Amino acid sequence: MSSPVSVNILGKEYQISCPEGEKEALISSAKLLNDNMEQIRSTGKVVGLDRIAVMAALNIAHDLIDFENTEGGGLASVNKSILLMKDKVSAFLEEDRQLEL
Repeated sequence: MSSPVSVNILGKEYQISCPEGEKEALISSAKLLNDNMEQIRSTGKVVGLDRIAVMAALNIAHDLIDFENTEGGGLASVNKSILLMKDKVSAFLEEDRQLEL
């Protein structure tokens, strides 16, 4: 079920429909965006709400890509290790079942 969530970005309030389970993530995302936009606006180098929003979106996208290329790259290795452990546990359990028969 969706319900409206009120978020504030650069002093302007927005009502956004959001599933209940994602409310906190939406609020956190809005805070991240607001903080990024405030930081850009405070430099005085970028004028206009639309330009500030585009710069903030580019900054956040860059951070995400950078994370995926550095931190996220290790995630594939962790997933592979988990799958190997799962296979070992499954093999052990299967071997144990055969011994019981």
